[in-house]
Amino acid sequence: MFRIRRIFDDSLDVDREAIQQVRGILRNQFSQVSVKEIDKLPQQLRNPLKYRFRSILFVAEKNRHKVRGFALLMHAPDLNFCYLDFISVEPGKTGGGVGGALYERVREEASTLNSKGLFFECLPDEPNLCGMPSLIRQNRARLKFYERYGARPIVNTEYELPLKSDDTCPPHLVFDPLGKPAHLSRDDARKTVRAILERKYGAYAPPEYIDRVTESFKDDPVLIREPKYVIHEKPLSGGSVRSLERTIALVLTDQHEIHHVHERGYVESPVRVRSILKGLEGMEQMIDRIPPQHFSERIIKEVHDGAFVEYLKRVCNRIEKGRSVYPYVFPIRNAARPPKELPIRAGYYCIDTFTPLNKHAYTAAKRAVDCSLTAARAVLQGYRTAYALVRPPGHHAERRSFGGFCYFNSASVAAQFLSAHGRVAVLDIDYHHGNGTQDIFYNRADVLTVSIHGDPSFAYPYFSGFRDEKGVGNGSGFNVNIPLDEEVDGEKYRKSLSGALKRINVFRPKFLVVSLGLDTAKGDPTGSWSLSPEDFEKNGQMIGAMRMPTLIVQEGGYRIRSLGGNARHFFLGLIHGAGAPVTVPARSRTGHEQL
Repeated sequence: MFRIRRIFDDSLDVDREAIQQVRGILRNQFSQVSVKEIDKLPQQLRNPLKYRFRSILFVAEKNRHKVRGFALLMHAPDLNFCYLDFISVEPGKTGGGVGGALYERVREEASTLNSKGLFFECLPDEPNLCGMPSLIRQNRARLKFYERYGARPIVNTEYELPLKSDDTCPPHLVFDPLGKPAHLSRDDARKTVRAILERKYGAYAPPEYIDRVTESFKDDPVLIREPKYVIHEKPLSGGSVRSLERTIALVLTDQHEIHHVHERGYVESPVRVRSILKGLEGMEQMIDRIPPQHFSERIIKEVHDGAFVEYLKRVCNRIEKGRSVYPYVFPIRNAARPPKELPIRAGYYCIDTFTPLNKHAYTAAKRAVDCSLTAARAVLQGYRTAYALVRPPGHHAERRSFGGFCYFNSASVAAQFLSAHGRVAVLDIDYHHGNGTQDIFYNRADVLTVSIHGDPSFAYPYFSGFRDEKGVGNGSGFNVNIPLDEEVDGEKYRKSLSGALKRINVFRPKFLVVSLGLDTAKGDPTGSWSLSPEDFEKNGQMIGAMRMPTLIVQEGGYRIRSLGGNARHFFLGLIHGAGAPVTVPARSRTGHEQL
């Protein structure tokens, strides 16, 4: 088994290792390609426009990130075409469907880009162009494979003209119309061919050679060779290929139901998770379920005060099963001497009177953190999007206090975990201000916190979330609050979201953590806004269009009737927004493909 994954750059360890393996395949399979050309691959990914192509690298991996093959697609947005520079499997590993899956993924990407067609070079299958019978047999097999998709060589041109007198087996230029009628005008063909020759071979192809080959395209439309190997079959459409950057790693909390408070009106209930899961039904082809892993409590203590963590563990363990303890004494006058009785001491660590402690609160909250960290690790291992579907929520939990149904700040723990690998932006789109996240990162410049929420003049938690709270010390300017009016529709919300995303873009994080609240929906019992399912989809699309490794952590959302549908629309938008391409280019004049 293998999976296909797009490599966006070399910023993550897992991507650097994949690029190194790709370079190894290039060295083994394409001996004519210079070391300099192979070694510039990471720079091409980081700065594609420098090379006059936007390039996209796909790898096919098996377990433990072993690269079995790769495809390197070059996109010319100015001329609206795609060029397949390389497609290859690891030495000695032909067959197994890897090459076919990579080619289908490339075709799918080119179609997504609305390209007029996919072009690539393929060594000739004709004796008059290549005098090596064994090589001709291989070339025929390749051209037969491509012909099944409707891709055939362009004929009646001088594209096969050798660049040097001693060049052998000059390549065909193959055109794949991507399932559309194979109609390519002479002008479009000339522009495309000139771009390929100048951008790929300009360093050693003289201008007169480029002019001659380009002007040799005289037919209008250009002539495509008649089918030679697949005469009576309908061209393959290819279908959709499962690719990791279009897949959500879903980590579902498996111990949330033990934290069930039965008091009337208590809205933070297990049915919330069940409703979201139901809403995601039918999206299985876009989701990989990953079991939660165990993480040390030490990681939580990097974010939360150790005494607070130990208190929660001890008091929850002592509370009788089925009983809830609500804070009712808040010892703010003498914070240095907390009450001795653990239940009474709850107010020493709590910000409100409606968040109870019970037998399973610590266990459920700890497991929510485990899920968020598992999802964060999935991002580090190559998923572009991961979703921790957890409860209880976490964004109201501050460094040394709980409240707002929150005990541990799962999103902040995950952000801290990711920050060891680069800058992190946390975007909180819950109806209520993420006071806990703000408190935890308020003096840090490596984690940007942005929250869009109801103004604290009317919305919980009332004491934080004001616009002038911008961070302190090193964190000054790295906390952004966007409080909104009591009545907000989708259009007004998107204006604020657009501003938030612009601020995040300026910060240039390596990772984005989204605290997802679905309580911005119309009719939510804890909010006053009126976002529709379509609004959630548009919001998701805007966030997905950031095209950065993204971790989603579930926060609020309490209108059970619409909860699942809103979640579904958000994730459909997120994947759609992230689906458009990016990055890498070129090599030598010898038909760079080894299926």
